[in-house]
Amino acid sequence: MNSSLFSPITFGKVTLKNRIAMSPMCMYSSHTEDGKVAPFHLAHYESRAAGQAGLIMIEATSVLPEGRISPQDLGIWSDEHIEGLQEINEGIHRHGARSAIQLGHAGRKAILDQDIFAPSPIPFKEDMKTPTEMTDQDIKRTIEAFKEAARRSKEAHFDIIELHGAHGYLISQFLSPLTNKRSDEYGGDRSGRFRFLEEVIEEVKTAWDGPIFVRISANEHDENGNQMEDFLYYAERMKALGIHLIDCSSGGVVPVRPEVYPGYQLQYADQIRNQASIATGAVGMITSGLQAEEVIRNKRADLIFVARAMLRNPYWPKAAADELGVELEGPVQYKRGWM
Repeated sequence: MNSSLFSPITFGKVTLKNRIAMSPMCMYSSHTEDGKVAPFHLAHYESRAAGQAGLIMIEATSVLPEGRISPQDLGIWSDEHIEGLQEINEGIHRHGARSAIQLGHAGRKAILDQDIFAPSPIPFKEDMKTPTEMTDQDIKRTIEAFKEAARRSKEAHFDIIELHGAHGYLISQFLSPLTNKRSDEYGGDRSGRFRFLEEVIEEVKTAWDGPIFVRISANEHDENGNQMEDFLYYAERMKALGIHLIDCSSGGVVPVRPEVYPGYQLQYADQIRNQASIATGAVGMITSGLQAEEVIRNKRADLIFVARAMLRNPYWPKAAADELGVELEGPVQYKRGWM
């Protein structure tokens, strides 16, 4: 079979050998609570690269200590984090995969025993901490932290950066009228709400010359939140800023649980790709090779981000290739079981 899923794709100077990406998933495994890489991370990410995914994206990695989702999150707020991240990349690159890091800040959704910060002082839920509204100085410090994280990402030998603008974390909080009630230049209409992300992108680009992706929550599941016309506006603005791909997830801005079914988020990647003319990543209950092949072949998205299915099976790309009748080259050490 002439598979679209197993065809290469290029972003800037980075070529992926296929369209399968391991989706970033929090592992909560930096048990020393200093944001540093642990032995688990090395085994976890290299095993998925050995499984022949084209892109391995590591979990949300915090640009500031107060930006961690949990105390056990990975961090990139210090040069001391670079060495461990380099080790992760050595393992990923050993198998011909490309690597990406998702740079994030949790904002009001941080569950930490310290002050947390957000665009507006609105807690995510009643039983969660009320964040401190960010001052102009706080905003500038955070934007600078994203820039420094991009520099460290380059020194750690990542191929791609993704900015985490989804799931109700800090960038998403600035974008949404549900969580951004500011009256200054970082709030108000959608142009003002986009300003924080715009300045993050511009600063990141001063320290990083590789491809940049942005993950968004393209459905906030609230009639008063951003709608598709808003996300198309944001997509066009991101495209003008040189963003290479929009990774289309949904939810997390407010505590609403959407109905989940196979491919339930595909429509967002499809709409943004074909209406804003920018590459997109599809995510959400994509569990089979045939399902993934259909998405790529019908030009509904450009990458397939696989999450839970790849936790269950590090060799999910091999299973997808077998389903599609594609001969996939695997690690020589596993050749006897690969054929």
